[in-house]
Amino acid sequence: MWSIAKRELRLFFSSPIGYLILGTYLLVNGLLLWVFDSQYNVLSAGFGDLAPFFESAPLLLLFLIPALTMRSFAEERSDGTLELLLTKPITPYKIIMGKFLGIFLLVLCALLPTLTNLIAVNELLQDSSFIDWGSMGLSYLGLLLVCSVFISIGISTSIRFNSQVTAFMVALLICFFHFYGWGFIADTLTSNNLYNFVLRLGIQEHYYSLSRGVLVFEDVWYFALNCFIFIYFTRNAIKQIQK
Repeated sequence: MWSIAKRELRLFFSSPIGYLILGTYLLVNGLLLWVFDSQYNVLSAGFGDLAPFFESAPLLLLFLIPALTMRSFAEERSDGTLELLLTKPITPYKIIMGKFLGIFLLVLCALLPTLTNLIAVNELLQDSSFIDWGSMGLSYLGLLLVCSVFISIGISTSIRFNSQVTAFMVALLICFFHFYGWGFIADTLTSNNLYNFVLRLGIQEHYYSLSRGVLVFEDVWYFALNCFIFIYFTRNAIKQIQK
């Protein structure tokens, strides 16, 4: 499993496109937070926290993670190396988790530089003010859990297409709907109970719950269950290829 993860990292950083993808993400993230006069600008928010970052991060990750996952299996299928990989003495779940781990580490490479935003905000605060580090920690945890679900969706999509562009577009649409779509549907409902039920089917409500600094087992279970479901779909797709 670890050898597959290392292979994913090596393939990603062996091409200038890998650095371009991460560089573009960090550049856009920095411009939104510190330069552009938008709702995500930290200086315009008037609060000593990174709430604008955690609001904008899922939107940027909607594009970043499908770009990272689109080649995970689609490239293997188009090059004809997937069948060779499946003949090796390793279970399909280990192959999937190796791919998952490799891409998760790539996402960490993209998120780690954003910790400098915490340092910057901390320096801007007055001496009598301070950052709520516990809330920041839970917000980052929530962001990593969102990334895990997006990666699972991206991998599940990539195994079904030979074209990386198609895998990217389908993963982007599914991630967008699963994060924002359920909220759009809930807003059309008149029943309060049905509204709350549909709203909690989406990622957004659980992510914002963690971003508010509240750790609830239901939220963590929701993300774990979603990861399992999409990894299970990927396993079924591999079974069909093996037949």
